Amino acid sequence: MKHYAKALDLVNQPKLIAEYEELHKAVWPEVLDAIKHVGILDMKIFRVKNRLFMQMVTHDDYDPEAASRYLSQHPISIKWEALMDKYQQKIMGVADKEKWVAMTCCFDLALAEKTL
Repeated sequence: MKHYAKALDLVNQPKLIAEYEELHKAVWPEVLDAIKHVGILDMKIFRVKNRLFMQMVTHDDYDPEAASRYLSQHPISIKWEALMDKYQQKIMGVADKEKWVAMTCCFDLALAEKTL
């Protein structure tokens, strides 16, 4: 299994943040199926203020570029992402082409314990 972490900001308006969270209580089944289809085994999104942190666990053969290509052509995922555009914004100062920006792991307990 592989682990990924990504970050994104929400538009900093309490009403929009509440709407975003409400929509995520009932993500469309076709979107969930598409996420699983590309090899994502588990996904969690956490929030503090308007900053989101996404944690993903994937199959070992997960290919982020292939997953992005598939999801960008999946009709229902395209509609979901268009809906999310109202709520999401890139992290200021990040020049990445993706909304969700990959985070770098700077600590891993399991690896730290192996060095003892």
